[in-house]
Amino acid sequence: MTRPTTVLIAALLAGCSATHVENGVFHSAKGYRVSLPATGWSVKPGSAAELELERREPAGGMLADATCDPTVSSRPLSVLTRHLTFGLKDRVVEDGGELSLDGHPARRAIVHGTMDGAPVGVEAVVIKGERCVYDFLYVAPAASFEAGRGDFQAFVESFSGAAR
Repeated sequence: MTRPTTVLIAALLAGCSATHVENGVFHSAKGYRVSLPATGWSVKPGSAAELELERREPAGGMLADATCDPTVSSRPLSVLTRHLTFGLKDRVVEDGGELSLDGHPARRAIVHGTMDGAPVGVEAVVIKGERCVYDFLYVAPAASFEAGRGDFQAFVESFSGAAR
């Protein structure tokens, strides 16, 4: 194969595996996809997470991320979920529990507390795949927390495509 042909094939393969949004669906290079909320949410560029969304009114943010590391995926769901709420002070766990998403074990936690001195609500969901752990997080000021939970639930429930 000639060098230009090899470079072209490599570029095409990289493009196929890159993280992208197409027709309202986020496609992760780590093999999963989620549907973006219909209205009011926008992709926040430059995030450390694979996908971070923000909404101005009512204020809120959510993210999706995956970690494909055997040392992480071997940890219990309760520990992985608790890690997503580190940094909250004056924590009150409102709800939580085990569930199944796209045929994978998962855990949900709803926690209220303070972040940077302001009261917030946090909903965290961790899905455990065969190779990866998938994190979903929703954070909003306490006064507007309930307003975004339906969007977050739909976002999480749209998860599909993890290797089994």
